[in-house]
Amino acid sequence: MNETARFRSIFQSLLFCFSALLFGGLNQAVAEDPKLQYYELRIYRIYDFEKQQIADDYLRDALLPALNRQKIENVGAFHNLKDENDHSIYVVIPFASLDSFASYHQKLATDTKYQEAGKPYLDRKKGDGIFDRIESRLLKAFISIAQMELADFCKEKTDGRIFELRLYESHTEEHARRKIKMFDSGETQLMRDVKMGPVFFGETLSGPDLPNLVYMLSAKSLADHEAHWKSFLESPRWKEMKALPEYKDTVSNIKNWFLSPTPYSQF
Repeated sequence: MNETARFRSIFQSLLFCFSALLFGGLNQAVAEDPKLQYYELRIYRIYDFEKQQIADDYLRDALLPALNRQKIENVGAFHNLKDENDHSIYVVIPFASLDSFASYHQKLATDTKYQEAGKPYLDRKKGDGIFDRIESRLLKAFISIAQMELADFCKEKTDGRIFELRLYESHTEEHARRKIKMFDSGETQLMRDVKMGPVFFGETLSGPDLPNLVYMLSAKSLADHEAHWKSFLESPRWKEMKALPEYKDTVSNIKNWFLSPTPYSQF
C-alpha cells in the first residue's frame, strides 16, 4: 500500500470513529432528552384595584380564550395572596415549542374575537394604561419535570388551593447550572415524594436578574404547604444532598410569592 492509500485508509477510519461517537452521542441525547415545555411568566405590574379588575376581565374574556384557540392550554392566573397592596396579576403560559411562543403575539393581532373582547383593556388613551409595566420571563423546563404537572386539586380547582412561586438567583452561570443539576438529580423527585405539588420548573432563558431559575409549588391549603416544606427540610435525603460540595453556594438570592388563583385560572 503506497503512502497516499495508507493516509486515505487512516483518515477514513478516523472519520468513521468520529462519526460513530458524534452521532451515537447525539442519538443517545435525543433518546434521553424528553420533550421539554417552555413557559412565559408574565407579571402585570398593577398598583390600582380598579385597574386590576379591568385586567382580570381582559385575561378572562380575551387573552385566555384566544390562547386556548391557539391550542395553548392550562394557563394559570394568580393574585398576590399575602401583599394586599400588590394588585399585580401573575400569569403562567405553557408552550409546546419556541415556535408557539414566538408566534402567539402575531396570532393575537389577527384574532378578531380577541380584539373585540379586549377593547376595554387594549383601547386606552396615553397615560391611562392598565398596568405600570409587564415583566416577562422566558423559561425552559427542567429534564426532571419536562411537562407541567397538575395535582388533582389543581385540575378540579379545589377552593382554598394556594401556589408558591420561587425564584433562585445565582452569582455565576456555572452555579446556576449546578443548581439545576441538583433539582434534576433528585431534589425535584423529593419534592414530589413529600407532596409539595411541583407544577413547573424552568431555567430562565431571557428576563431580568439573570442567571436564575423559577419554579412553582402547589397545595390544598397554606397549612398543608407549610407541612410539606417541613417534611422536605427534615428529610435525610435533602440533608445529604445539600451537603455535597458540588451544590455548595449555588444560590445567591431567593425571592418568593404566595399566590391565590383567580376564578378564571385554568389550574
